[in-house]
Amino acid sequence: MQDLTEGVTRFQRDVFPAKADLFAALATRHTPHTLFIGCSDARVVPELITGTEPGDLFVVRTAGNLVPAYAPEADGIAASIEYAVTALGVEDIVVCGHSACGAMTALAENHDLSGAPAVATWLRHANVARTSAAGDVSALVRQNVLAQLANLATHPSVANALARGKTTLHGWVFDIPTGRVQDLTAPQAA
Repeated sequence: MQDLTEGVTRFQRDVFPAKADLFAALATRHTPHTLFIGCSDARVVPELITGTEPGDLFVVRTAGNLVPAYAPEADGIAASIEYAVTALGVEDIVVCGHSACGAMTALAENHDLSGAPAVATWLRHANVARTSAAGDVSALVRQNVLAQLANLATHPSVANALARGKTTLHGWVFDIPTGRVQDLTAPQAA
């Protein structure tokens, strides 16, 4: 906890004064251009990876960067997606997986998750990807990103924005040791 309190002190002393005008503007407007759905993994920091400023990204982080397919029951992920698309009008939505993902490793290597039943239940949202990449963590990470994009498109707010050309979906994989980002949805050169 000491590191965190010292970090707050450094932020207030060094960072905030240099960005005071930005924070003053952000106090009265919230207009992020991108919804970034990434993994909860502490090594994956969306703002750092993308070089963005406060206010640029609306970030949702879940274990395994999983996005449940739309269901009528309210949940925090669906509500965050809907808010970003309908209220904030984000232009882009990124689902970002990453190398050495613990969730994907657990699935690919069939880890015993009986001691973590909530995790085991949550990971069912990756089952579509799991069937096509059994045993290969890197392949599963990529397939999972694509599966989560498909799940994302089942959300009515996203489907509507896509149909009207108001938003675009992107699937990324961040490689932790190299810092590279692979865009799985970029047009491939022939």
